[in-house]
Amino acid sequence: MNSGCYTAIVTPFDGTTVDETGLARLADFQIQNGISGILAVGTTGESPTLAWEEHHRVVQIVSQQTRGKCLCIAGAGSNNTKEALSATRHAAEAGADAVLLVDPYYNGPSSMEIRKEYLAPVAAAFPDISIIPYVIPGRTGAQLLPEDLALVFREHPNVNTVKEATGNLDNMRRTRQCCGPEYTILSGDDGLTVDMMTDPDIAAAGAISVVSNLAPKAMSDLVRLLGSGESEAAKPLAEALKPLFGLVTVNTIEKTPYGDVTCRARNPLALKTLMQLLGVPAGPCRPPLGKMSRAGLDVVVAIARTVQSKNPEILTPLAEFFNVDIDARLNDARLLEALYYPTY
Repeated sequence: MNSGCYTAIVTPFDGTTVDETGLARLADFQIQNGISGILAVGTTGESPTLAWEEHHRVVQIVSQQTRGKCLCIAGAGSNNTKEALSATRHAAEAGADAVLLVDPYYNGPSSMEIRKEYLAPVAAAFPDISIIPYVIPGRTGAQLLPEDLALVFREHPNVNTVKEATGNLDNMRRTRQCCGPEYTILSGDDGLTVDMMTDPDIAAAGAISVVSNLAPKAMSDLVRLLGSGESEAAKPLAEALKPLFGLVTVNTIEKTPYGDVTCRARNPLALKTLMQLLGVPAGPCRPPLGKMSRAGLDVVVAIARTVQSKNPEILTPLAEFFNVDIDARLNDARLLEALYYPTY
């Protein structure tokens, strides 16, 4: 894979169905703002709740929109190798440049099993498409280790990139040590992208980003500056983007009749909530993801207001492309009321 910034695009819904027109507009927005590529049907795209027919259609649309303009990565992971093979076949036929294979979730294979029974069969069956392991133990309960990454890379050259979302910088350093200088490490965590790209023992080449759904130009510029070694020039941009990184997970303390509880709104709930508020194609999340608490929505709105007041240039491309008044929408009580549960 090439270096750069890739957007893990949301899947917009219109009621209970995929908003295909909205998805195409979102892809065009990304392309017009210099993104290196688009990941269809990743975690941010709500892959767990899409039927395979919907999944394939999203991949087709993104592949069509990106063709000749930027790269297309298709989510094809599963906890069933047969499904991963089928999804990869569809992605290849649709024209995707790469597929993303998340570590198998719930059944929890060992790292050796992930390599031998999951990645290797897909890589062998499709040697002409790039296979990107997605290592995110916090969601899957399993983890492909750096040693097995290196072994599968040695046997299958098309497994030459990893989306690293362990949150563990030492694990990333070990990946670089095992896989060598030619291997591509992409950040799977917006908040760690600067650290991963500036640490010479990690030397990440870019990011698969959530925040770039809102700010593709700013995230692309940040990755470009970091990739060219202009870390000082990148600092103001990183600082301007930093509040948006808080959208990936929003934690609040909620009061119930039985005492306080922690409410954790995980990606893409906060992101899609803000996109709806800003008038961007997104729609609601698909159940069991639902709405935010009022306290959670307050966090989201505060993040957006901070960025808009201090660095309005970050969201200007979004406002111009979708022809929306961001300040007005952030202060419209009627819009806010529809986006949260009135009681816990």
